[in-house]
Amino acid sequence: MSAIKKVTVLGTGVLGSQIAFQAAFHGFDVTAYDISEEILEKAKARFAQLSEIYQADSVVAATREQAEAALARLLLSSDLGEAVADADLVIEAVPELLALKRETYTRLAALAPAKTIFATNSSTLLPSDLKQFTGRPDRFLALHYANNVWRFNTAEIMGTTDTDPEVYRSVVEFAKASGLVPIELKKEKAGYVLNSLLVPLLNAAAGLLVDDIADVETIDKTWRIATGAPVGPFQIYDTVGLTTAYNIASTSPDPRSQKFAALLKEKYIDKGKLGVSTGEGFYTY
Repeated sequence: MSAIKKVTVLGTGVLGSQIAFQAAFHGFDVTAYDISEEILEKAKARFAQLSEIYQADSVVAATREQAEAALARLLLSSDLGEAVADADLVIEAVPELLALKRETYTRLAALAPAKTIFATNSSTLLPSDLKQFTGRPDRFLALHYANNVWRFNTAEIMGTTDTDPEVYRSVVEFAKASGLVPIELKKEKAGYVLNSLLVPLLNAAAGLLVDDIADVETIDKTWRIATGAPVGPFQIYDTVGLTTAYNIASTSPDPRSQKFAALLKEKYIDKGKLGVSTGEGFYTY
């Protein structure tokens, strides 16, 4: 199987923009797709910010020339057909809504060339929830990134029973080549490895808040002091983004999750407080 060289990322939100920039920084030709020119203007600002972060963060310590070269390898498009026309790999990072992802893959299947591998960055859905909509279940799998990908550079790779082993290996090699540590899962598991560990913590913190057991600062302080962790669960929520947290909580049948979703919408999202990306969420940045 030929090596992956051209990558398209669908979605330029907090994580989608990081995925695109990380690949471009490591030499891949990247097209970042989103649904409107207005959203792509915001993406340009995110990419410019990432360029500065890669230079300032000692983990990467990029030179200005390296950061500028990464920006030069990034194209932006609001035309899905154009964005995927010659892609070797499409990484889907659209909002965590099953119906939206299925609709996206239905459109994608009709537009992408037969050679293209599809990978979902979904953090909560199984690839089996989506594979029948891809038109190529043998060339489809999950490729899950952690937030702040340049620093927390895991790439969880999870196929389905239909995924071609050669496709799987191709994506493992792509992950290595784009500066990531491949985390290879043997079979499907909701939440992969990372979120199987992380989500129970976040859910527990949300439950403590909506049950009025303790406030945000107290919950976070307790976790940091007692475990030595650098951040608490609500700081993690701010980093992930409160829109993602809301999308997940609002689709849960758990009444406490529904209560948490309502709190997020009323006190934060409706006021434009989406977390680190907007400068304010549970905390101010």
